[in-house]
Amino acid sequence: MTTTTKRPSPARARLIDAATRLFYEEGIHAVGVDRVIEEAAVTRATLYKQFGGKENLVLAYLANEDTMLRELFAAAGSTGAAPDDLLTAVIDGIAADIRHRHTRGCPFINAAAEYPDAAGAVRQLIGEHREWFRATLQAVAEAAGLDRPADVAASLVLLRDAALVGGYLDGDDRVTPAFERTARSVIDAHRS
Repeated sequence: MTTTTKRPSPARARLIDAATRLFYEEGIHAVGVDRVIEEAAVTRATLYKQFGGKENLVLAYLANEDTMLRELFAAAGSTGAAPDDLLTAVIDGIAADIRHRHTRGCPFINAAAEYPDAAGAVRQLIGEHREWFRATLQAVAEAAGLDRPADVAASLVLLRDAALVGGYLDGDDRVTPAFERTARSVIDAHRS
C-alpha cells in the first residue's frame, strides 16, 4: 500500500514565502493582506481559502520558521556526529544565521513584540518553539556530558536571543564574535 504526502499548493507556498519576507523585513502589523496577496500573485479569495485570515497566515509563517530550524537540527543529528561536534555546529549555525539569514533579529522575538497577549495563538506557537529549542539544546548538552545541561541550554537560548537582536542593532561583525566566544565559554564552564 502506498501513501502519498499532500504537498501544499503552489499558491499557499507563495503566500507563505511572501509573508515570510514581508513580515520579517517590515513587521507583521505593518504589512496588510493586500500587500501579501500582491507579492504572492494570488487572489484575496485564495488567501482566505488557504488561511481564513491574516492571523492564520502569521501562524503559518512562524510554523514555517520553526519547521526549518527543526529540520536543520534533525539533519545535523542524523549525521552521527559526536555531541561535542553538535554543540560546535549549533554555535556555528547560530553565528551563520546572524550573519546571513536573520539579519533583522529573531522572527519569534519580533512577532512576540507585536503580539503581547501571552495566551494568544501566536504567542503559544512562539512558546512551543522556544521550549522545543531549549529542550533540544539540553539534550545535546546532556549527551555531551556537560554539568547542569538545563543551565547550558538556558544560557545558549539567552545568548542566541541577545545575539540575534544585537546583530540587528549593532551589526553582525561586532556581535557574532562575542556570541561565539561567550557560547564556547558557557560550554567550557560546564565540562567536568
